[in-house]
Amino acid sequence: MKKDDILKQRKVIAHDRWKKRTRDFAFFSLLAEVFFLALSPPAATVFMLISAFATLVRFRVDETFSFRHLPFDVPAVLFIFLAGISVFVSPDRGFSFYNYYNLVGAYAVTYFIVGQNVRSTADLRSVLVAGAFSAMIVVIYGYYQFAFGIDITSMRWVDGNAFPELRKRIFSTWENPNILAGYLDICICLAFGLFVHGGTKAKRVLLGVALLAFVLCLCMTYARGALLVMTGILAGYGILRDWRVLVICLLIGGVLLAVDPLLYERLASVFTKVDTSTEMRFAFWESTLQMIQDHPFLGIGWGAYYMVYPAYDFYMEGADIRIVHAHNIYLNYMAEIGIPGAAAFFWFFFGTMIMALRFIFRAPKLTVSEMTPFSYTETAADAELQRVELTVKQKEERGLSWSKDIQSWEDYRLLGGVSLGLGLAFVSVALNGVTDDLLFNIPSSMFLWLMAALVASLFYIDHEIYADREKTVQPSDDTPMQTETKQNKSAEEEQEEKQEANEIQTMDESTAVELKANEKGKGILAGGEVKDKKEVKSKTETKEKEKQISEEMNQRERTEQHLKGDH
Repeated sequence: MKKDDILKQRKVIAHDRWKKRTRDFAFFSLLAEVFFLALSPPAATVFMLISAFATLVRFRVDETFSFRHLPFDVPAVLFIFLAGISVFVSPDRGFSFYNYYNLVGAYAVTYFIVGQNVRSTADLRSVLVAGAFSAMIVVIYGYYQFAFGIDITSMRWVDGNAFPELRKRIFSTWENPNILAGYLDICICLAFGLFVHGGTKAKRVLLGVALLAFVLCLCMTYARGALLVMTGILAGYGILRDWRVLVICLLIGGVLLAVDPLLYERLASVFTKVDTSTEMRFAFWESTLQMIQDHPFLGIGWGAYYMVYPAYDFYMEGADIRIVHAHNIYLNYMAEIGIPGAAAFFWFFFGTMIMALRFIFRAPKLTVSEMTPFSYTETAADAELQRVELTVKQKEERGLSWSKDIQSWEDYRLLGGVSLGLGLAFVSVALNGVTDDLLFNIPSSMFLWLMAALVASLFYIDHEIYADREKTVQPSDDTPMQTETKQNKSAEEEQEEKQEANEIQTMDESTAVELKANEKGKGILAGGEVKDKKEVKSKTETKEKEKQISEEMNQRERTEQHLKGDH
């Protein structure tokens, strides 16, 4: 081998090694961000930046890894642009710019690295596993807080006069109980979507236990809005899709309210009495509407709500409390970045939600790939074989151990569960946003953009994998066995037709020669016509063919005798 060839091979090997390294760095850093996002936001930010850098390098060194445009890139970029423009009208441009590139920058980078690196069902499964372990730690720590006690009276999360007995609200690794409750709503939606599409008893038992753990932790937050939102989502699904879900919700809800009277009092207060928390929200919304009326196009500036609110305050009246958001995502976005910027964001938000809810992932069509002794051409037989194959496969799945069953997910079930869960998670954020601005919290908003990127990845998985699978399906109603049989049959028929035509041509030439040699003969060749090709053509009834040939020979002998007699 020449020296130049050896050097080329070394370059190829080194290039392949760099492609693998950049892929691993980008993807595993992404998984680390997903894991730490609910546990340690600074660590998640570090891994986010590492993943972004590795992704950019991967674009450079991996020719097979190309940039792909996600379905809602246009409203996302429009939102980022208009939010940046609003910085110039802020009372404090320096603070608004600092807040803008920290928050919006994190949104954009998270959306970028997830949307570009999650390209297969295996990648999606890894992201779910990382998020599941993180959620497990959050829930366990929340149980720890509730079991060993945490006094929240000094944190102003509860109106002491309206709820004097409520002294314990968990918040786990998050800033306050309402933000934790919003996170748990998302976890419940994802677990519920996977539960619906679980397919086997082992998966549904595991996901049912996880759902119950999330619900109990949610109750410990005593977050009225999040509890009512989750109840409405599950009950609505039960009414529209499966009544059993509604029955289970009623049973579990009744038990929880009976066991914890304080939880019942907390939820009932939404409809029976008004506390300071409710009064403040109405006051904030009224002030925010006035801000929107005064600054409809560019808003008051990104992150400038707390600076502008005192000029519109009529409720707090100079109290030593900083109001940083409007407790309503719709009003808050319109106030800070203007109506056009808010319209771009909600185009992105609701478009992603609708797309997630409209995904339908079906099981792959069963086909018989090889000819077998049971390869019938009848449609009923093929259908029966497919049913037998499906039954055997289901029995094999039931026979798996619990651990293997949980680890093995059929792609279409996993994708269907994730799409339903993400769609319902967006619904929960939309409903929670009416009474609180959970997106003001950096990890919460990063989770939203992460989920949006996962929905975009589902869009590509749906088109790239399942569209290709549909292309392989035969356009006719016949199965591959039937098509192959028909092709073989037509080829045999064509060969037999050629053989029969040659035999007939030979007979005609022989008869013509004999007639020409007997020029004086006056007789007419009676019954010497050769039968039509359609009558001769038969591939299965060989006896009939032999009979026809015998008749031809007998006719020829009679013709010869007749000619000799005339002569």
